[in-house]
Amino acid sequence: MKGIHKRFPGVLALNNVSLTVKAGEVHALLGENGAGKSTLIKVLGGIYIAEEGEIFIEGQKVTIDGVKAAQKNGIAIIHQELVLVPYMTVAENIFLGREPMKGKFVNSRKMTEDAQALLDANGMNIAADTLVGSLTIAQQQMVEIVKAISFNSKILVMDEPTSSISDKEVEFLFETMRNLTARGVGIIYISHKMSELEQICDRVTVMRDGEYVGTKVVKETNKDELIAMMVGRELTNYYTRDFREPGEVVLKCDHISDGRMAKDASFEVRKGEIVGFAGLVGAGRSEVMKCIFGLTKNYKGEVEIEGRRVQIRNPIEAMKYGIALVPEDRKLEGLYKVQSVRYNSTIEVLGDFIKGIFVDAAKEEAITQKYIDMLSTKTPTQEQLIGNLSGGNQQKVIIGRWLATNPKILILDEPTRGVDVGAKSEIYAIMNELVKQGMSIIMISSELPEIINMSDRIYVMNEGNITGCLSRDEVSQEAIMKLAAN
Repeated sequence: MKGIHKRFPGVLALNNVSLTVKAGEVHALLGENGAGKSTLIKVLGGIYIAEEGEIFIEGQKVTIDGVKAAQKNGIAIIHQELVLVPYMTVAENIFLGREPMKGKFVNSRKMTEDAQALLDANGMNIAADTLVGSLTIAQQQMVEIVKAISFNSKILVMDEPTSSISDKEVEFLFETMRNLTARGVGIIYISHKMSELEQICDRVTVMRDGEYVGTKVVKETNKDELIAMMVGRELTNYYTRDFREPGEVVLKCDHISDGRMAKDASFEVRKGEIVGFAGLVGAGRSEVMKCIFGLTKNYKGEVEIEGRRVQIRNPIEAMKYGIALVPEDRKLEGLYKVQSVRYNSTIEVLGDFIKGIFVDAAKEEAITQKYIDMLSTKTPTQEQLIGNLSGGNQQKVIIGRWLATNPKILILDEPTRGVDVGAKSEIYAIMNELVKQGMSIIMISSELPEIINMSDRIYVMNEGNITGCLSRDEVSQEAIMKLAAN
């Protein structure tokens, strides 16, 4: 890709960007949220058409004016939000829109056989006649990869492929990627997890503010150099945390259970501390928090807030007691995607600016701007559709929405998933400032460095049970994993 320019109303999204990918390499594409990575990939995939620039495949200049043109040129994209149809089988998803026919009818038998052959050839232990909706996220990702391979793709783009899968599943994904590169497939790999670069990537290209910054050989660079290229400065304080003696107990939970994923969780949270929750995928951490926030009906166990036993039956009651929850899956559970930044920022505090039939628009605007400024959210205007923002900026809007409710206890479920290093650093600094002001934070995270560096204490869960609590003096990755796999 040479000299790519892409404009949107009021925004120059790509300014003279170039990218070169070799056959048989994994090429990382790095940059903060809003750097232009997704826009560049959408130009390559035919979703957007650039105003200027050229694209060459194997030395030949090509015109990519739509998704079919991209597929014809051997380009396949696996997006961060998977686009499979859950009510169809694996085979139907793989061959969707190009089903083998027998006369006027779909040849279902041949389609299933062909899909199974593709799955088996790539080491996927998945039956082709399985409904996609019954598969795990990791398995669905594998189906997306097989679907991409079925087009005989030369270039495969993977956008945050490890954000929702376990370490074991990551290893299988990397093995699949190595098999593809051995066949000469070039892979463009977008990820915010710097630790993955050394494991799987050959070269890395960095973008910033819609422009090309540089390309490095992974073995010849380091994390600090790449971060400086991404953010335009060195991040001296990546994890910002001032540890101090916490106050009295504000939340006490005994034997919380939802009868399924959460089996027995007892813990307490003090004023002005960050309590981390660690564990493997499926350990029941999110399910425990959904009970406390009133999202789970008929959960068992006792909850005390500031020494008083309470019964929380729904989120409205949870909010009255000063609890806020930023959910794990922002796309599914957090965003009103077809609404503006302003709408998404203020939806939980309508009573602050709506009195009867009167709307105090100036106050609504002030609330929105307060949290845009506090969290350094990048948006052209408050009226911008939130679906048009980058993942990290969407996350900041959701965090701001819940801060607007002025909570005593803020539950953050995977607060920096899919968020770039600069935005992560800003979120950590905000968390530190909130606990200094006396707020209590519960943080669920699958990133061990994050949970170790930011938490006062860490509860570890395994198969729905709390298996231990580690103080800052006791904590290590080994200690956490020992309790997580108990």
